[in-house]
Amino acid sequence: MAEEEEKNLIEILEENIPIDITKYINYVQSPHCGAISTFAGTTRDTFEGKTVLELRYEAYVPMAIRCIKSICTSARSSWNVSSIAVAHRLGPVPVGEISVFIATSSVHREDSLDACKFMIDEVKASVPIWKKEVYSHGEVWKENSEFLERRDELVVPGHGRKCCGKKVMVIE
Repeated sequence: MAEEEEKNLIEILEENIPIDITKYINYVQSPHCGAISTFAGTTRDTFEGKTVLELRYEAYVPMAIRCIKSICTSARSSWNVSSIAVAHRLGPVPVGEISVFIATSSVHREDSLDACKFMIDEVKASVPIWKKEVYSHGEVWKENSEFLERRDELVVPGHGRKCCGKKVMVIE
Protein backbone atom coordinates (compact mmCIF):
# COMPACT_ATOMS: atom_id res chain seq x y z
CA MET A 1 0.00 0.00 0.00
CA ALA A 2 2.76 2.48 0.88
CA GLU A 3 4.46 1.78 -2.45
CA GLU A 4 1.18 2.45 -4.27
CA GLU A 5 0.72 5.78 -2.46
CA GLU A 6 4.21 6.84 -3.57
CA LYS A 7 3.02 6.57 -7.17
CA ASN A 8 0.16 9.04 -6.61
CA LEU A 9 0.50 12.81 -6.54
CA ILE A 10 -2.67 14.50 -5.32
CA GLU A 11 -2.85 18.25 -4.83
CA ILE A 12 -5.72 20.60 -4.06
CA LEU A 13 -4.32 24.02 -4.90
CA GLU A 14 -5.21 27.14 -2.95
CA GLU A 15 -6.69 30.22 -4.60
CA ASN A 16 -4.83 31.86 -7.47
CA ILE A 17 -2.31 29.03 -7.89
CA PRO A 18 -2.40 27.85 -11.52
CA ILE A 19 -1.92 24.19 -12.40
CA ASP A 20 1.56 23.48 -13.78
CA ILE A 21 0.74 20.59 -16.12
CA THR A 22 4.44 19.94 -16.80
CA LYS A 23 4.95 19.10 -13.11
CA TYR A 24 2.26 16.39 -13.21
CA ILE A 25 3.31 14.97 -16.58
CA ASN A 26 6.92 14.76 -15.34
CA TYR A 27 5.70 13.00 -12.18
CA VAL A 28 3.98 10.19 -14.09
CA GLN A 29 6.67 9.84 -16.78
CA SER A 30 8.74 6.66 -16.50
CA PRO A 31 11.19 4.86 -18.81
CA HIS A 32 9.11 1.65 -18.60
CA CYS A 33 5.88 3.39 -19.58
CA GLY A 34 4.88 3.77 -23.21
CA ALA A 35 1.82 5.88 -22.50
CA ILE A 36 0.93 9.03 -20.61
CA SER A 37 -2.71 10.11 -20.77
CA THR A 38 -3.95 13.47 -19.55
CA PHE A 39 -7.19 15.32 -19.01
CA ALA A 40 -7.34 19.09 -18.52
CA GLY A 41 -10.67 20.62 -17.52
CA THR A 42 -10.80 24.30 -18.48
CA THR A 43 -13.25 27.14 -17.91
CA ARG A 44 -15.26 27.78 -21.07
CA ASP A 45 -16.71 31.17 -21.95
CA THR A 46 -20.38 30.20 -22.37
CA PHE A 47 -22.92 27.79 -20.90
CA GLU A 48 -26.43 27.40 -22.31
CA GLY A 49 -26.20 30.79 -24.01
CA LYS A 50 -24.93 32.62 -20.91
CA THR A 51 -21.57 34.39 -20.81
CA VAL A 52 -19.34 32.75 -18.20
CA LEU A 53 -16.87 35.08 -16.46
CA GLU A 54 -15.21 32.48 -14.21
CA LEU A 55 -15.73 29.35 -12.16
CA ARG A 56 -15.25 29.35 -8.38
CA TYR A 57 -14.38 26.17 -6.51
CA GLU A 58 -14.67 25.29 -2.84
CA ALA A 59 -13.73 22.00 -1.20
CA TYR A 60 -13.58 20.07 2.00
CA VAL A 61 -9.87 19.47 1.39
CA PRO A 62 -9.05 16.60 3.81
CA MET A 63 -12.03 14.58 2.58
CA ALA A 64 -11.35 15.48 -1.05
CA ILE A 65 -7.80 14.13 -0.77
CA ARG A 66 -9.04 10.92 0.91
CA CYS A 67 -11.64 10.45 -1.84
CA ILE A 68 -9.10 10.97 -4.61
CA LYS A 69 -6.71 8.49 -2.97
CA SER A 70 -9.54 5.96 -2.92
CA ILE A 71 -10.28 6.62 -6.60
CA CYS A 72 -6.59 6.05 -7.39
CA THR A 73 -6.76 2.70 -5.58
CA SER A 74 -9.87 1.75 -7.57
CA ALA A 75 -8.18 2.70 -10.84
CA ARG A 76 -5.16 0.56 -9.97
CA SER A 77 -7.41 -2.41 -9.22
CA SER A 78 -8.90 -2.22 -12.74
CA TRP A 79 -5.96 -1.11 -14.88
CA ASN A 80 -2.22 -1.65 -14.88
CA VAL A 81 -1.26 1.95 -14.11
CA SER A 82 2.23 3.02 -13.09
CA SER A 83 1.62 6.54 -11.76
CA ILE A 84 -1.32 8.88 -11.24
CA ALA A 85 -1.31 12.65 -10.69
CA VAL A 86 -4.40 14.72 -9.86
CA ALA A 87 -4.51 18.48 -9.31
CA HIS A 88 -7.59 20.62 -8.65
CA ARG A 89 -7.72 24.37 -8.12
CA LEU A 90 -9.79 26.19 -5.53
CA GLY A 91 -11.08 29.74 -5.73
CA PRO A 92 -11.69 31.64 -8.96
CA VAL A 93 -10.63 30.08 -12.27
CA PRO A 94 -10.95 32.52 -15.19
CA VAL A 95 -12.05 31.55 -18.71
CA GLY A 96 -9.38 29.53 -20.52
CA GLU A 97 -7.54 28.38 -17.40
CA ILE A 98 -7.29 24.81 -16.12
CA SER A 99 -9.31 23.90 -13.02
CA VAL A 100 -8.58 20.15 -12.89
CA PHE A 101 -5.74 18.10 -14.36
CA ILE A 102 -5.22 14.35 -14.35
CA ALA A 103 -2.25 12.39 -15.70
CA THR A 104 -1.84 8.62 -15.75
CA SER A 105 0.96 6.45 -17.09
CA SER A 106 1.15 2.80 -18.03
CA VAL A 107 3.10 0.38 -20.21
CA HIS A 108 0.34 0.42 -22.86
CA ARG A 109 -2.05 3.19 -23.89
CA GLU A 110 -5.32 1.35 -23.25
CA ASP A 111 -4.74 1.12 -19.49
CA SER A 112 -3.62 4.73 -19.27
CA LEU A 113 -6.51 6.10 -21.35
CA ASP A 114 -9.17 4.07 -19.55
CA ALA A 115 -7.78 4.92 -16.11
CA CYS A 116 -7.60 8.64 -16.95
CA LYS A 117 -11.27 8.70 -18.07
CA PHE A 118 -12.30 6.74 -14.97
CA MET A 119 -10.38 9.18 -12.74
CA ILE A 120 -12.06 12.34 -14.06
CA ASP A 121 -15.52 10.75 -14.07
CA GLU A 122 -15.11 9.62 -10.45
CA VAL A 123 -13.59 12.92 -9.29
CA LYS A 124 -16.58 14.78 -10.72
CA ALA A 125 -19.09 12.27 -9.32
CA SER A 126 -17.86 11.78 -5.78
CA VAL A 127 -15.19 14.21 -4.53
CA PRO A 128 -16.42 17.04 -2.24
CA ILE A 129 -15.38 19.89 -4.52
CA TRP A 130 -18.13 22.36 -5.41
CA LYS A 131 -18.33 24.60 -8.47
CA LYS A 132 -20.06 27.93 -8.90
CA GLU A 133 -20.45 29.34 -12.42
CA VAL A 134 -20.28 33.13 -12.45
CA TYR A 135 -22.09 34.71 -15.40
CA SER A 136 -22.24 38.27 -16.64
CA HIS A 137 -25.81 38.35 -15.20
CA GLY A 138 -25.88 36.07 -12.15
CA GLU A 139 -24.24 32.96 -10.75
CA VAL A 140 -25.20 29.39 -9.90
CA TRP A 141 -23.78 26.51 -7.86
CA LYS A 142 -23.53 23.56 -10.26
CA GLU A 143 -23.97 19.85 -9.70
CA ASN A 144 -21.95 17.72 -12.08
CA SER A 145 -23.97 15.42 -14.33
CA GLU A 146 -21.88 12.51 -13.03
CA PHE A 147 -23.05 13.31 -9.48
CA LEU A 148 -26.67 13.63 -10.57
CA GLU A 149 -26.57 10.26 -12.36
CA ARG A 150 -25.07 8.62 -9.26
CA ARG A 151 -27.57 10.36 -6.97
CA ASP A 152 -30.48 9.10 -9.03
CA GLU A 153 -29.29 5.53 -8.42
CA LEU A 154 -29.42 5.97 -4.63
CA VAL A 155 -32.50 5.17 -2.59
CA VAL A 156 -32.92 6.00 1.09
CA PRO A 157 -33.65 2.70 2.91
CA GLY A 158 -37.18 2.52 4.32
CA HIS A 159 -38.33 5.63 2.46
CA GLY A 160 -38.31 4.42 -1.14
CA ARG A 161 -37.16 7.85 -2.25
CA LYS A 162 -33.93 9.04 -3.71
CA CYS A 163 -31.45 10.87 -1.53
CA CYS A 164 -30.14 14.40 -1.94
CA GLY A 165 -32.62 16.96 -3.18
CA LYS A 166 -31.66 19.42 -5.91
CA LYS A 167 -29.20 21.95 -4.53
CA VAL A 168 -28.83 24.46 -7.37
CA MET A 169 -29.98 28.03 -6.81
CA VAL A 170 -29.69 30.83 -9.35
CA ILE A 171 -28.91 34.27 -7.95
CA GLU A 172 -29.58 37.08 -10.39
